[in-house]
Amino acid sequence: MKNLFLMGLALGAFTFASCDKNKDSFATNDSFDKRSTEADYSGYPATVQTVSGNITSNTTWTSDKVWQISGVVTVKSGATLTIQPGTFIKSTVNTPGTPNGVLVIQRGAKINATGTAASPIVFTSRNLLDGNTSTKGAPGDFGGVILLGNAPANVSGRTIEGLPTSPDYTFGGTNSADNSGTMKYVRIEYGGFNLSTDNEVNGLTLGGVGSGTVLDYIQVSYGKDDGFEFFGGTVNPKHLIAFGSDDDQFDFDNGYRGTIQYAVAVADGNSTHSTSGGTSDSNGIESDNNAPADDASFSLTPKTRPVLRNFSIVGTRTAAAATGVGYKYGVRNRRGAEIDMQASLITGFPSGFVFDGTAPASSVLTNNSVHGFTAAITPAVSGNTVNTGATAQNYGMAQPWFNVNPSVNFLASGTRGAVTSTSGNWLTGWTKFVF
Repeated sequence: MKNLFLMGLALGAFTFASCDKNKDSFATNDSFDKRSTEADYSGYPATVQTVSGNITSNTTWTSDKVWQISGVVTVKSGATLTIQPGTFIKSTVNTPGTPNGVLVIQRGAKINATGTAASPIVFTSRNLLDGNTSTKGAPGDFGGVILLGNAPANVSGRTIEGLPTSPDYTFGGTNSADNSGTMKYVRIEYGGFNLSTDNEVNGLTLGGVGSGTVLDYIQVSYGKDDGFEFFGGTVNPKHLIAFGSDDDQFDFDNGYRGTIQYAVAVADGNSTHSTSGGTSDSNGIESDNNAPADDASFSLTPKTRPVLRNFSIVGTRTAAAATGVGYKYGVRNRRGAEIDMQASLITGFPSGFVFDGTAPASSVLTNNSVHGFTAAITPAVSGNTVNTGATAQNYGMAQPWFNVNPSVNFLASGTRGAVTSTSGNWLTGWTKFVF
């Protein structure tokens, strides 16, 4: 079988071939199934172990099996699920209308999914683990991973999005230092499930996850909804990659107040893209304080205020390439949310950064480079480099455009962006961008 894994990246040339979204449809690009390469994984075990229901005691998923999730598997409070490096996880065949392939870490439970750069833990499509090169991965083949914790959120007693209403799936509390475990060197591919309108499972969903939790070196690719969504919480992740998500690459809601450093949000023009009211609604980042139904003044506390450092948010190279695809904003800060964003690069979207009904004075936006095809930062904020035009700015990145050439290079000069000489080559070995 043919395999293309994009490992061993050189620092100088990185080569690799929601909260009331008002979202009402998905705009599917027919060329999504015509990506240059899609290959089965090699070296996965022949033995498949199906799991379902609740995990109530400490359990280990070993790398000598492919672990197949049936329905929603919930790690209950007091239990820890350990996943060995190099383990593959998939889901059973989906049943319409039923969540499937979803792993939930309940409040009071923990996950210990600690891979390595050479042996990442991979949640992926069953069609890439079947030995049949004619079957292809698609968004929704896997469900997603959901971590729930006891850190503060600005709503209480709320079931996490994407799952049926149940006390098992509530999030939030008063412990900012809550610990839901560790996820390190993990990929989540082809996730997503739509329970109902505006109620979807993301690639990695975090509800009330506290600062005692370790999230580092995680890539989410080709999901049906958002790549990463944070509902409240105080967790401080590093080294995150969101790639080809249908909706937003990163989404913040309900009082998230953690710090994220070194993150890449890169779009694939041949992926699917969400729409709202018949218009595009696919953003690099979308941030809300709360939904209108919870408080029409968007004043719930704690306020959503992510602290973002060294992000690279990349859309398309030209305005013409973005036409009809579904891109909207590099960053959309709205509904009472605040933001502290510095040392970041935003390029290749119709609008680079927009304060959508929120006041820039309540946020910090400085030392960033921001391009938009029609607008850079709206309203304007001083202390940033801004450009507009039909050709997007690279901002020192060698070649960040996935749909121009799959040999993408995020390395940027200076100190802005996700990958610099200061940050080191953190993409080496464990990432995968061509399927």
